[in-house]
Amino acid sequence: MVAERAVAEDEQPRRAKRARDAGRLRELMPDLLARETLGWWLVTRIGIFLISVSAPLLFNPGDNYPKVWRAWIQWDVPHFTAIAEFGYDKGEPSGAPLAAFFPGLPFLMRIVGSIGIGPVAAGVVISLVTSAVAGIALARLAQYEFPQLANFGPKAALIWFTAPVGVFLAAPYTEALFCAFAFPGWLAARQGRWAKAAIFVALASTVRVSGIFLAFALVVEFITSKKRDWPSIPFLALPAVPVLAFMAYLKQIHGSWFAWQEAQEKGWAREFTEPWVSVRHTFDAASTGYFAGDRSDWTWMFRAELVALFVGLALLVWLLRRRSWGEAAWVGSTVAAFVTSYWVFSLTRATLLWWPLWIGLAVLVERRPWLARLYLAVAIPLFAIWAAAFFIGRWSG
Repeated sequence: MVAERAVAEDEQPRRAKRARDAGRLRELMPDLLARETLGWWLVTRIGIFLISVSAPLLFNPGDNYPKVWRAWIQWDVPHFTAIAEFGYDKGEPSGAPLAAFFPGLPFLMRIVGSIGIGPVAAGVVISLVTSAVAGIALARLAQYEFPQLANFGPKAALIWFTAPVGVFLAAPYTEALFCAFAFPGWLAARQGRWAKAAIFVALASTVRVSGIFLAFALVVEFITSKKRDWPSIPFLALPAVPVLAFMAYLKQIHGSWFAWQEAQEKGWAREFTEPWVSVRHTFDAASTGYFAGDRSDWTWMFRAELVALFVGLALLVWLLRRRSWGEAAWVGSTVAAFVTSYWVFSLTRATLLWWPLWIGLAVLVERRPWLARLYLAVAIPLFAIWAAAFFIGRWSG
């Protein structure tokens, strides 16, 4: 008994030390998580910028434009630039109806560009910063969902940074900025901090129409959550404010509350189409010989859209089986929006917004380490190909 008492007394300081060490580790965890995530962010940003310089030199050697910044001015970037420079009431200076684009990114491009770097460079800076913010938020969300997995969050961020379409987290596009609001917003919702979540979702709603689907998912998450706080219900209406304000602004200019949807229909054939017809159109577009001339990039990208559609449906089934109702509402409403257009396109980019996809992949590679090697073996070459295609002006989703 005396010996046992002595062992117990000797064990007490050790337990106290372990408890203190565990407490310090918990305090340091956010910093360690952010530091490792930023490390992966920096490595992948360097890779993208190397491709932005080398791809035009290798594949567009006859281009007389300045190589570095010209490579970033592709596809939707001139439209965002036109809004930043002229607003919505100057016609179609970029050759497309600008009402199709929400004002969040162009507004920031105008502000940041006013320091003298111009809107395109401003857009690159915005995506550079917000992709880091979103990556850290994704890592924290992943760690919150799976606290039993040590150092799990940075793995989810790495998988997201190296996504095949990861170039759109660096280009002056809306994905990085939207995720910088959506990811911390969802983390706040999961923690039961509904007012904070609603504010973030409202900010996301200024960036792209996907904010409407995110607001819907937030309502579903609130209704199905064990942490719902009924006095917080009024905050859930907050994301509607920027959407309605934008609609009212366009009403003054174009005379229609739904000018943004009409612009989508005019410029990008996003009129309502039955899902089975939309999928059939997409299969047709993915067939060799559908597009005239040398448009193999269009053919292959429509094939990628079909892959993204399959991934989205599989993810939706997985979320429904897990009874993750809020995430299922988010992914399901996004997929539904894309399969009710003339054909499915730009869904590849929308996968970047699906945090359950990247966290789910991180869970898989955590449980099956060989899958991590397989993922990187496939994703990194696709990452480089997609980025090169974007920087030389081929269609890349």
